[in-house]
Amino acid sequence: MLSTGSGIIDAERAFARVSRERRRAALLRVLRGQPSECGRLPVFDELRSALQRVARRGGRREIPLCRIRGTLEPSRAAQFDPDFRPAPIARRRWQRVWLAEERGANLPPITVVAVGDAYVLRDGHHRVSVARARGALTIDAVVDAG
Repeated sequence: MLSTGSGIIDAERAFARVSRERRRAALLRVLRGQPSECGRLPVFDELRSALQRVARRGGRREIPLCRIRGTLEPSRAAQFDPDFRPAPIARRRWQRVWLAEERGANLPPITVVAVGDAYVLRDGHHRVSVARARGALTIDAVVDAG
């Protein structure tokens, strides 16, 4: 995507692009006859994730964005689809994170829990969504090894 030089316009265009992708994915799910729950970010509860945790070194490190598979926060499940494309309700916060990243702000790392060979998000949903929209492959994270 070409930059216009105006961060606000670029953030709006980026949000519009990922929103279209989310709507397109939802339409494809309807056409395929998939249930609407397939379009929501999976929610893992603390107990279930505690049973599946793998002994891993905790701490801060870069993790692949493609290995973040769900959330621990049920309230965030409706705001993002499984590919972390945002719903319209997330627009303002998403655009603020986009602008902060564009301006080079030092954003805090996300917080995840290691579950099997994947990660479940505890904090940083908008940062993950923006990073994916920008084409990033990894993101700084604090991994809770449990």
